[in-house]
Amino acid sequence: MLQPPTSSGTACALALDPEALPAGLRERLLASARAGMVSGYVYDPEVAAARARELRAALPSWATLLFALKANGFPPVVQALAAEGGVDGLEVASSQEARLARDLLPAGSVVAAAGPAKHPGLLVELLAHGVDVVHAESALELRRLSRATQQTGTRVSVALRVNPARVDVAGTLAMGGRASAFGFPEPEVPAAIALATSLPGLDLVGFHVHAVCGNRDARAHAAYVGWCLDWAERTASAHGVDLGWLDVGGGLGVSYDGESPLDLAVLATELDRLRPPQGARVVLEPGRWLAADCGWYAAEVVDVKQSYGETFVVVRGGINAFALPGTEDFPLPLVVLPVDEPREPGPRAEARDTRVTVAGELCTPEDVLVRDVHVPQVRSGDLVVMPKAGAYGWEFALHAFLGHPPPTRDVLTATLPADLTLEPTP
Repeated sequence: MLQPPTSSGTACALALDPEALPAGLRERLLASARAGMVSGYVYDPEVAAARARELRAALPSWATLLFALKANGFPPVVQALAAEGGVDGLEVASSQEARLARDLLPAGSVVAAAGPAKHPGLLVELLAHGVDVVHAESALELRRLSRATQQTGTRVSVALRVNPARVDVAGTLAMGGRASAFGFPEPEVPAAIALATSLPGLDLVGFHVHAVCGNRDARAHAAYVGWCLDWAERTASAHGVDLGWLDVGGGLGVSYDGESPLDLAVLATELDRLRPPQGARVVLEPGRWLAADCGWYAAEVVDVKQSYGETFVVVRGGINAFALPGTEDFPLPLVVLPVDEPREPGPRAEARDTRVTVAGELCTPEDVLVRDVHVPQVRSGDLVVMPKAGAYGWEFALHAFLGHPPPTRDVLTATLPADLTLEPTP
């Protein structure tokens, strides 16, 4: 018998009842479906803002909180996160993100620039947008950055991104403690310090250590932060660096399928035991943890079909609209939202009480969102809705492949008109 491929799409955590969706969201999505929605995101910016306030309350007073803009760059969400009691600024990784940061952030906010491939043109643009700190990833980048300061007549604060030789914390992704394109390997840091301090236009202010993503062990994460503090203080002292900046990255994990979430109370207690180096600004820059719960992704079911014993639910908007479920091992939940008045006349394809694979509209077998999820019923014309889609959703998708309409974006806010829906797409 033919075996289904397993190289794309994750096992879905579980199918939730439609009642698990907020009532206002269900109404909005159903109205959008009637208006012609194909696929799109709905965000509740206040959910993101509440997460920021919650994390802020758990962090010690010495911590600076940035939001990793790559996780969600939708202006209403960013503005909500940066509201009073929220984040202190943004971490950006492109000229477009730097421009967006300066357009959206209130005065006095902090912008740090990261990324492993900062070419000369990008560095000039980052300086033009007034980023506060550049996280340098290599010796060549330091030289390019120095030339960019001469070209623009500016100076810039620089922190060296460090790839530690060993990382004692686990997550869904590892960028440190292993060979990677990110940062200076730990043994090369002394030479990088010497180079940075010798180049005109650069003010070496400290270090950036972002080693993992998706860690939900609060004690382990606090211990990792403690290691960063100790390492940075020792290294700065040994090499004459006036330590004013230490970015310990993000990496706070999200619970997608009901597993134990990150315990903020434990994180708060453990972080409160730590003492940062005198005069150092200690930065945390989560993205996913702040934004994931504020968004939902919805796609119209085009067809339901069987193939060699497997049932496929084919939607308009797979990895070209929401690539995260099919590319990373996150078991996102799923809701089938019944649409009882479909736009298309005639009989509907359907499946009942069975396990299904949710596939997209692209001409590749890699276009799979989730596999092996049990649904009570699904019909063509219904909507597949995925909660926890507020992070690495619209921004992370493959919009250009085949040229299908990109997913729409909307906000779920009580102050908006009740009839405002996702913009129709024919």
